[in-house]
Amino acid sequence: MMNSNFIPKSHFLLVLVFLFLNTSLSAQDEFLYGDVMPDAPDLSVRGEHTIGVRTLELVNKNQVDILNSKEGKDPIYNRKLTLEIWYPAQLPTGTEASVTYDEVMGTRGDSLRPLIPFTFKGRALRDAKPKTDVGKLPLIIVSHGYVGSRYLMTYLTENLASKGYVVAAIEHTDSTFKDAAPFQSTLLNRAQDIQFVLNEMVRLGQADSKDQIAGLIDTDNIGIVGYSMGGYGVLNVAGAGYSDGLGQFFTGMTKGSTSISKLLASNPDFQGGKDTRIKAVVAFAPWGMERGVWDAEGLKGLKTPTFFVAGNQDDISGYEKGIKAIYEGTLHADRYLLTYNNARHNVAPNPPPAQALEPGRHIDEYYRYAEPSWDQRKINNINQHFVTAFLGTYLKGEDFSKYLDLPKDSNEKTWEGFKPRSSTGMELLNATKVE
Repeated sequence: MMNSNFIPKSHFLLVLVFLFLNTSLSAQDEFLYGDVMPDAPDLSVRGEHTIGVRTLELVNKNQVDILNSKEGKDPIYNRKLTLEIWYPAQLPTGTEASVTYDEVMGTRGDSLRPLIPFTFKGRALRDAKPKTDVGKLPLIIVSHGYVGSRYLMTYLTENLASKGYVVAAIEHTDSTFKDAAPFQSTLLNRAQDIQFVLNEMVRLGQADSKDQIAGLIDTDNIGIVGYSMGGYGVLNVAGAGYSDGLGQFFTGMTKGSTSISKLLASNPDFQGGKDTRIKAVVAFAPWGMERGVWDAEGLKGLKTPTFFVAGNQDDISGYEKGIKAIYEGTLHADRYLLTYNNARHNVAPNPPPAQALEPGRHIDEYYRYAEPSWDQRKINNINQHFVTAFLGTYLKGEDFSKYLDLPKDSNEKTWEGFKPRSSTGMELLNATKVE
């Protein structure tokens, strides 16, 4: 108990302020990404399952080495990919579901943005045994932006695993904080990485697989989630072929390579949308519309139910002529568009790490994650809520219509599932596919 008799009255208030701030900061240290805020909507809470997490290394053999392509000749290489996989797990009695993720700030280690290692905690147990009494679970594949990492959206990946999904987040080679490479690699490889990882996860999930997730995955019930360039990738895998304009641009920037032609809508052999195992798509701030990547013909191929998320001030992917235009052009799919008013591009990542707040840090370390007008923790909770409702509807057959069939403007009336007065600053559009 503090005795105020030993503190000068002039300093007493300052001491109280210090103690309050110290207590508040200690409480903040206990908040982990994805934990619910007091005004979090109903479906943002974690599910019933404790979860495990593991790292898996894959190799996609005989891929085009586009970064070493010369005069239209494409060398071949074996492309390495790292995954992080979350799943419902059996925890030993008395064991806490706690994990430390190793991450970096910066890009490529150059003189302006040196790579700075940091760690953050999550609510999972490393290499825990999967549960054996949960039946087969839907699979979710997650693709980060350029640049990013497999840990960019742990608030969402952990949350979904706790609700009975197997979640695999890809770390896309040439597109991470650690190894950012020229853009042509991301343009070519993003959709191909997603499809390859999906196929590999299905293989590992087969009942006769020797992997620890054997028999755990419902291999005909898959969702794909992408942010920014991840959105660019998942839309293509789901059926939206890229435009001929992108093909011409790619050939020009690679001095002759036509290797991206297999992903164009005009290619009769384009395979996007042919994978009937994919039942739902979530696209956070998908890139490309303002740059001519998508056109009406290409968007005709997207027939899988899709949930778009955007900021109406997005200055990377664009909004009216960008993400919203993709939503409006996706005529042949049931679709939603959740818009955060006054938000820019960062509508998907974790909050900024504590290390990004330290004096002297480049502001880009903060704005790699943060939104200028929104609390990122609130965005995370809202994303957890709506993604749960959408994937639950299309992958689990649950009735979440009351959370999805809402008035367009959240300012007019508190949306279903939100605390009173808490659902301001958003819009939700929805449209039914045209046959």
